[in-house]
Amino acid sequence: MNRAGGLYIQMFSIHGLLRSENMELGRDADTGGQIRYVVELGRQLGELREVERVDLFTRLIVDRSVSDDYSVPVEDVTEKFRIIRIQCGGKKYLRKELLWPHLDEYIDKTIKFIKRENAVPDIVHGHYADAGYVAMNLSQFFSIPLVFTGHSLGRSKKGKLLNDGMKEEDIVRKYKINRRIQAEEDVLHHADLVVTSTNQESRDQYSLYHNKELPRYRVIPPGVDLDKFYPYYHEVVLDKKRSEHELMAHASVLEELNRFFLQPDKPIVLTLCRPDKRKNISSLITAFGEDLELQAMANLAVFAGIRKDISDKEENERDVLTEMLLLMDKYDLYGKMAIPKKHDFEYEVPELYRIVAEKKGVFVNPALTEPFGLTLLEASACGLPIVPTNDGGPRDIVENCKNGILINPVDTKQIRNAVKKIITDNDLWKRFSQNGVVNVRKYYTWEAHCESYIREIRKVQKDYRGLEFSSAVPAVPVGKRLARLNYFLVTDIDNTLTGGDDAELRELLGIIREYKDCMGFAVATGRTIDSTVEHFLEHDIPIPDIVVSSVGSEIYYGQEMIYDKGWDRHISDRWNRAGIVELLKQFDFLEYQEEDTQRKFKVSYFMEPEKDRLARIHDILLKNRCSYNLIYSHGQFLDILPNRASKGKAIRYISYKWELPLENIMVCGDSGNDEEMLRGEPLGVVVGNFSREMEALRGQRNIYFTKGSYAAGIIEGLRHYRFLEKARGVHA
Repeated sequence: MNRAGGLYIQMFSIHGLLRSENMELGRDADTGGQIRYVVELGRQLGELREVERVDLFTRLIVDRSVSDDYSVPVEDVTEKFRIIRIQCGGKKYLRKELLWPHLDEYIDKTIKFIKRENAVPDIVHGHYADAGYVAMNLSQFFSIPLVFTGHSLGRSKKGKLLNDGMKEEDIVRKYKINRRIQAEEDVLHHADLVVTSTNQESRDQYSLYHNKELPRYRVIPPGVDLDKFYPYYHEVVLDKKRSEHELMAHASVLEELNRFFLQPDKPIVLTLCRPDKRKNISSLITAFGEDLELQAMANLAVFAGIRKDISDKEENERDVLTEMLLLMDKYDLYGKMAIPKKHDFEYEVPELYRIVAEKKGVFVNPALTEPFGLTLLEASACGLPIVPTNDGGPRDIVENCKNGILINPVDTKQIRNAVKKIITDNDLWKRFSQNGVVNVRKYYTWEAHCESYIREIRKVQKDYRGLEFSSAVPAVPVGKRLARLNYFLVTDIDNTLTGGDDAELRELLGIIREYKDCMGFAVATGRTIDSTVEHFLEHDIPIPDIVVSSVGSEIYYGQEMIYDKGWDRHISDRWNRAGIVELLKQFDFLEYQEEDTQRKFKVSYFMEPEKDRLARIHDILLKNRCSYNLIYSHGQFLDILPNRASKGKAIRYISYKWELPLENIMVCGDSGNDEEMLRGEPLGVVVGNFSREMEALRGQRNIYFTKGSYAAGIIEGLRHYRFLEKARGVHA
């Protein structure tokens, strides 16, 4: 992608059930108002002159249980707005709570996408905790501002679930709530801007977090698509003719409602939400069922998501839907209550609001907690008065729009009194209806939202650049640097990079500095990261772009030593460090190395060479089904790593993650723990002072044995492969 100078914004909403048309709102717990908001935000931002590109990232899903739309890698929505789908955790649909173990894979593949597109974003914006985690990591890699919108927060949810009587261990197990809360704390620690929808959200909900004081908060209420959600009286006032789609949707909704109602001409009490316990549908049905006077004057319509078979739904949704049916039966609401199984958001929902408004009905949101309440704005824009919960966003909406009555959602008497008051007082109904139409257009337009959003983004950029350039010589962020490099020199440290003539090391470091714009520099070592940094300071060696440390069990990036969590996750599979240590205690020829050499993914011993010792170690580990990789070097060092870990595998992982062709990587080493990384597609260099175990590599393709030793051997390897000329040619 060629950059023309405008803003390039990447937004993230990970769960995957997200598309630009015919959104399946209410299909499950992951398809609430957030998906409508992020898609509409991307679409509207793409209309602005200051914005060059908006990409909304979500998860790619290939699953017969969901639409094929969710398997399209790139969906071009408008000229400047795309939905990008990245696969992680397999292809089957997973609810958001099950995605946490796969987010580092998502980050790696997003980095690949960024490098392939040759376009680093100006801003990353995470929506919800999981997307915040992804955006935070990308922000650190590429040194770009991080914007976060929580939509709902883990601490608030945990508190409400505990109050509802759910056990903490069940909350943790089902919702992975502690993982979510920790991610939210981390994101708040790093965020440059937190966008909220209401004052209550920024004042009360975020106040529960330890890092609440660190980011800057801005309240930017969402907008409403006024071309879609227009008043019910449009034909008279706006002289607006309905499209064929709208007419068909109008007829379809009427037919569906009339299928349930014995007296379809009565006003309708409407609620529209997901079948979630927090939406508190039962209180509304109870309020209606307990009041015969209300039943005589109105019908009740409950649109609770999309369903085919209640038994196929998740436990929470199944319980809510079952309770709806039981309450309907308990109060004998047949003929008075509609519970349709589906609705089309694109055309049917706007028509539903208008039909209810035409019948002089009311929209009720009885949720126990409501971060914002976009449906309240949509209903109001169509001229429908509202009766919302007094929690969260609805307070701001009613205060601004003067279009309804706030209620305590657990007080059924208060709910029915508010509904009856609006339905029976024609003047009040008209005032609320007119106020809603006028004030939604005053306070909640997409134009106003996007103007505020861009204004805040520009402030963030200005502040961020001020920090970035506060040092005398600002460093290029490692992510941006790696995204543009295609050639890399990788070398072992001890007895390869260092250990020889200091003048030859200085010459090599001069070459690395001279070619830094076209060639990256990495080390792959058995040393720990602390030992590596200490050694480099001692020898006045600049910190490399990448450090593969502890024999390939850890990867770090740049001056900030950013830890590669994706590699951590990748190699952790079936690793049992404690079990391996316990098994090897029986061998008295193994000497456990000092604690400062031991790592999470590395067990290190001293071992003198002797016949059958390695075979005995392999035998005991294999018999006990351990997953491991054993490396013996210099006739004394024994390292045991996860099966997926080694210096060579780490280099291949870096090649994959950063789209670096293996044949464009030159690898230099001297001993047995370098052997694996020298094999295969990379250009291998064995320096002249090599250990005898390296003789086995002589004569193999792409492996060059130098005459020079240490740093001189590396320089000889660069010349042998004409590596510098190739790198500079690519850069040019």
